[in-house]
Amino acid sequence: TRPTGDRVREAAFNLLGPGAAEGASVLDLFAGSGAMGLEALSRGAERATFVESDRDACRTINRNLDKLELTGATVLCQDALIALRADARAGRRYDLVLVDPPYRRFSSLQNALIQYLPEILAPDGTLLVETAANEEPELPLAKRTSRRYGSARLTLFEHE
Repeated sequence: TRPTGDRVREAAFNLLGPGAAEGASVLDLFAGSGAMGLEALSRGAERATFVESDRDACRTINRNLDKLELTGATVLCQDALIALRADARAGRRYDLVLVDPPYRRFSSLQNALIQYLPEILAPDGTLLVETAANEEPELPLAKRTSRRYGSARLTLFEHE
């Protein structure tokens, strides 16, 4: 698990803008330590779903939720693409979607992400994708901005 660093996490929420998480329904895909979803909850998100396949990482997310006394969270310890497909089929929509797959896997996941991310993003929602700095994600959504922060790139998308 490669947790999103404090500097990149702060930059992400600055890019999203003040109040972006307030009252939001958040999906944290490839959650890892859960740092991004936890940050969204601490900034006023109504609920957050953390999806992570690593059992130790899931336990860490649950411990952090307990320690921070944050409510409104669901932790799904399963493959992110399976969870994403299930959300799309169930018609679930999220105001804020955070996607931070292992950098080396992004290009192999991009086609599957293209298929489901537009469906699960609420009409006025925002999608934040974290990739390696040299990788520019392409999705069938409007790209709001893309910025490098050290070895990371943050790209914001929204519906046209």
